[in-house]
Amino acid sequence: MSALYDAPHQFEPLLPSAARQEPLLAKAHDLARAATALSSQAVAADLRGLLRAMNSYYSNRIEGQHTRPYELEQALRQDFSRDAKLAARQRLAIAHIDAEAELEARYIGDAGAAALYAPAAVAEIHSVLFSRLPPGDLATGEGAAIEPGQFRTREVSVGRHIAPTVKSLDAFLTRWAQVYGGVRRGEAALLAMAAAHQRLGWIHPFVDGNGRVMRLHTHTLLSALGYTGGLWSPLRGFARSVERYYALLAAADESRRGDLDGRGNLSEAALVDWIDYVLDVCLDQVGFMKGMLSLGTIERRIAACLSFEQETLRSGVRVEALRPLHYLFLSGAEIERGEFKRMTGLGERTAVSLLTALVRRGLLRSDTVQGKVRFGLPLHALRFYFPALWPEAEADVPT
Repeated sequence: MSALYDAPHQFEPLLPSAARQEPLLAKAHDLARAATALSSQAVAADLRGLLRAMNSYYSNRIEGQHTRPYELEQALRQDFSRDAKLAARQRLAIAHIDAEAELEARYIGDAGAAALYAPAAVAEIHSVLFSRLPPGDLATGEGAAIEPGQFRTREVSVGRHIAPTVKSLDAFLTRWAQVYGGVRRGEAALLAMAAAHQRLGWIHPFVDGNGRVMRLHTHTLLSALGYTGGLWSPLRGFARSVERYYALLAAADESRRGDLDGRGNLSEAALVDWIDYVLDVCLDQVGFMKGMLSLGTIERRIAACLSFEQETLRSGVRVEALRPLHYLFLSGAEIERGEFKRMTGLGERTAVSLLTALVRRGLLRSDTVQGKVRFGLPLHALRFYFPALWPEAEADVPT
């Protein structure tokens, strides 16, 4: 029979012992250095927007409720499916994108990171996500109501794990906040971030949406600490190793494996394995995006896309757009249409036709017909600009 959890000491250890932290802190140091360097890069705003969409896709894919990338792109244009179940998944995906942006703007810097551990902040993440959905979407698979921002009022179990009793939720969340919110030192904060993800799932504070809240919490925390700059997220890595993600989460739920497995009620070795996995996922995603944003290769990738558009698709796009497009990507800026045309070196009429084709193909973005232009990143250009970043999107969208 599974234990009844009603006292916070029952989910100790919340962090590994000092001796077991040493190799993890060394890995966290490498992550902090690499992530800080990556997050400082200036890039086109459209890239950050696309990465939000990708994060939404992967977080919902972990839950088995994802939309295809092209269906997500349609939803971003407010073009929702007539199929009620698909439309609901599209709305959830858009809610995740918008919630991610709102939370990143709300929780900034060390103060924001510390505030994220308050139980009220956990409830707020749930509310920011689910309050964006219409009432008809707010039900669990069993038909129970989902109340945005409200902690559960009934007992639940997840697999073999029986979550803490309703009456003890406040005590568990308070202890969770005290321990992880009290870790302020750089590398140690990354260990706390990883452990907090697992232990929040162990508490299971909501009737539904716990996994999404856990991942949004981790993503927002890394952003607040200054490690992402909107350029990477562990969500992609979690989804691409989803079986290991769930296996290690579940293993860290288990009781201590003997006298050599720490001094708490739960397995310290399994918690170490989980933290090590999270750090590896983060390092992998930072390294991947560093390669994708390499200044030495992005120009060649833009050129390849333009060449394909000109020679194969004959879309009206020309390779003379390379110089201004490369500039817009690196600067993340907007420029006047006249300046863009001058940078192509083409005559006025040809440059106008080129600019029109670029906007039509989504390779340039503009808020108005005559407004400034900025770098665009449509799904059909992903295979050139960022190959293997979002393989499902590359395969899903026709040219």
